[in-house]
Amino acid sequence: MIQRKQSLWLLLAALFAAGVFYFDLYRGEILTGDIVESRMLRVADHYPSLLIALVMVLLPLITIFMFTNRKRQLRMTAIALISTAGFMSMMLWRVTGLTREVPPVTGGNYWVGAVLPVFSLVLLVLAMAGIRSDEKLVRSTDRLR
Repeated sequence: MIQRKQSLWLLLAALFAAGVFYFDLYRGEILTGDIVESRMLRVADHYPSLLIALVMVLLPLITIFMFTNRKRQLRMTAIALISTAGFMSMMLWRVTGLTREVPPVTGGNYWVGAVLPVFSLVLLVLAMAGIRSDEKLVRSTDRLR
């Protein structure tokens, strides 16, 4: 459960991934005539992003409690890693779509919500390394019997 390193990494990865629901991903400025209007990209505004973000949050939380089956835990962590990478690529695709809109986006910045999946990705990689080391440890003790 939470007493192992990878459980802590998985919990932190889920918390960072949950942050995308609270923070904006991107804020762009659209110039229409003399008025500059701000346009924000959020997870809740795009249904596929919302679904992938839910998977990105729930998989690490579920994976924490699969400590008895390390192979399944490793596979679920890999799926969470893929979903996080998919979310990041979808976010970049949405930002490039926003910049190609008419009227054009004159400027914009990535916000905190765009950085949180990167931290989640790193924590998922650390969790995979911890699960692999546990599996190696169990295999080495089985050989000694």
